Amino acid sequence: MSRSTVVLFTNFGLGQAPAELQQKLAGIFLSLLGGSDALPGKLLFYTDGVKLVCEGSSVLEQLRVLEAKGVELIVCSTCLNYFGLTDKVQVGIAGGMPDIIEALARAEKVVSI
Repeated sequence: MSRSTVVLFTNFGLGQAPAELQQKLAGIFLSLLGGSDALPGKLLFYTDGVKLVCEGSSVLEQLRVLEAKGVELIVCSTCLNYFGLTDKVQVGIAGGMPDIIEALARAEKVVSI
């Protein structure tokens, strides 16, 4: 990956599997990514993916590491409102769909997880 890459998180974990496996895979992926020299520029979270950045998520520490390394985390504010999670965000910044569209448009590569 490179700083011109954007990674999309649309699930509360990785893939279509039992919730526990999705969470475990997300933790492994984000830990390995945080230890890598090839970091994406942005992580985008929408639909169920917004739950990853909220209180109670098992991947908050991994996300904090990525953010500290300069990876921008953009979280869909419409989705946060829908799920009643606006005050539960622990990492990243709430943005609107225009922010997500701009990030996608500027990306050289988009990876959907």
